[in-house]
Amino acid sequence: QAQVVESGGGLVQTGGSLRLSCAATPTTSFSRFTMGWFRRAPGKEREFVASINWSGSDTYHADSVKGRFTISRDNDENTAYLQMNNLKPEDTAIYYCAESSHIVITTADENDYDIWGQGTQVTVSS
Repeated sequence: QAQVVESGGGLVQTGGSLRLSCAATPTTSFSRFTMGWFRRAPGKEREFVASINWSGSDTYHADSVKGRFTISRDNDENTAYLQMNNLKPEDTAIYYCAESSHIVITTADENDYDIWGQGTQVTVSS
């Protein structure tokens, strides 16, 4: 059964950095479809953070993280990443990795993603 597992969350001070990883299994389909990151802050709905197309040649970031966060992927390692710099307290949330089983372009629509991880907590202290 296909699954994705996030890692790399933690506690960081304002202005700090973290890199989240998302490992996908099985590996045969990873390089064929879009990957995305979403987050859910306390008391809020889940929101889109970033998306990357199947090859890694195109990315799309939410306005709230543009210029601070960068999504990337390594298809040889079957892993996607979210580099988060200049973190702010409002970035505190559970971060979820998601994989599509049928979309190859970037997309912010969570309905385009079929496989979701359990999430990793990111806490930014002021």
